[in-house]
Amino acid sequence: MKKIKPHFEPRLWEGGKKRSGLQLMETFFRFNDLVASKDRLNSIMSCAVKRNTWIKEDPSVIFQFHQSMRSFVRAGYFMMLKEKKRDANTEQENASPLVLGLLSEKEYQNPLLVFRKAFKEYSIKEFDYFMSGMVYFSLGVYDHLPERNIVIPYIHLLKMLDAAHLILERKGKKISTT
Repeated sequence: MKKIKPHFEPRLWEGGKKRSGLQLMETFFRFNDLVASKDRLNSIMSCAVKRNTWIKEDPSVIFQFHQSMRSFVRAGYFMMLKEKKRDANTEQENASPLVLGLLSEKEYQNPLLVFRKAFKEYSIKEFDYFMSGMVYFSLGVYDHLPERNIVIPYIHLLKMLDAAHLILERKGKKISTT
């Protein structure tokens, strides 16, 4: 008898057909709001770092967010690989510091730089490890803290969320004007 292992790798793009990284990002933001995603990531991070605290949300919501962030990271990597040929650099007017968020002016002009820099420093597996660790530490009270530097991957994830939203926003403007 053949032993069948269930495949627990949830994907936002399940359905059999191939999609681009941009379509995967659109799918992510269809289910997750930018501000809510950043707030949830912030609360997971703060609860993971503080001792004797845990996140008050339902663990199933946190797990779903964890899985969608894993898919988001993969979509960002896929988009970065495919978009190397075409540069997303578009001339934009000078943005105020409030609009930039965590992005520098150079990253605001070309949001793909955020993904290139993030995946130059960390692999997909390292982002998975970071997210799994943060979810683990945020769901319960533990005596020990994460053993690695967790601030830099967290900042990369926040910047990737901003950059992906900016790319999709610009894509929407191009479509509506043509």
